[in-house]
Parts: sequence; structure tokens; C-alpha cells
Amino acid sequence: MIYYQDETMMIRSMEPADAQPLTDGEHAQGWHTDIAKFRMRLKDQEEGRAIALVAEADGQPVGYINVYPDAKDGAFGGQGLPEIVDFGVLEPYRRRGIGGRLMDTAERIAGKYADTVYLGVGLHNGYGSAQRMYVKRGYIPDGTGVWYQDRICDPYAPCVNDDDLVLYLSKKLK
Repeated sequence: MIYYQDETMMIRSMEPADAQPLTDGEHAQGWHTDIAKFRMRLKDQEEGRAIALVAEADGQPVGYINVYPDAKDGAFGGQGLPEIVDFGVLEPYRRRGIGGRLMDTAERIAGKYADTVYLGVGLHNGYGSAQRMYVKRGYIPDGTGVWYQDRICDPYAPCVNDDDLVLYLSKKLK
């Protein structure tokens, strides 16, 4: 399904053929991505748990985002709210509006299910551009503090500043 298209990009449903080029693109920028990440999103989409989206530019997949309409995990898990999960744009394609268009599309989809959407963002500097973008788009911290390995991190509890250390943010869509 095509969700958006203009002369420079297309936002469409993720397809199995997208997994390898996205994995290769993330490896090329030094990320330790496993193709299983994309295969899991495809499986969740096939089973109706997620809407997995890909941004295509220059005839190839260059970004992705996923919407879980009734997320079960995280700060708002089990409350019937959609979660935006696993968002990325390959470095050579950043600053072209692709990330914003992916977010616009994900928020539009989430808005069909609820008036609020949430997401978790990592806290290390690799997430800096995402942190800034979410704030500019109106996302605010949910108030539960930092989460580590899918649980609230108690004050003074040990944690590691890795991809499992996140802050949950939410946004009113309507």
C-alpha cells in the first residue's frame, strides 16, 4: 500500500525485499543491525499487530518506521494507545524531509486508533537528532522517568547507556 508519494519519495508498506538493503545500509553507517529486526516487523505486520512503513527514494528503501496500533509494552502499553517503534533514515538520505514525512504518516495512521501516540527514544548521543525532532513535533515526557530493558529504572539503580535505556514521550494528535 502506498501512503504518500511525490517526485522525490514514496512512503509504502514494508515488503520482504526491503529487509536486506536496509540492513546493508545500516551496516554501512557502522550500526550493528541484524536483519531479524526487519523480519520481525514484517511478521508483526503480516499478523496484523503493526503497520510497517518504508520510505523509498532513488528507487531503494532508505528509511522505516512502524506503528503498533494497540501496543502492549512501554509506558502506555496495554492502554489501547498506538506506539511508534523503530524509526530510522539512512545517513545519506537525512535532511531531505524523509524522516518528517515518515513521522507525519505514522502519526496520521496512529490517529485512526486514538487521540494520543507514544514512543520511546534512546538517551545516548546516537539518538540526538531523534530527540530534537520529537520535541519539535510536540512530544513530551510521559512522567515515568527513564526505562531500562523494558522496565522503569528505579532511582540509583544500575543501568547502561545503550539502546535499552529510553525515555517515553507522548503526543496528543487531536
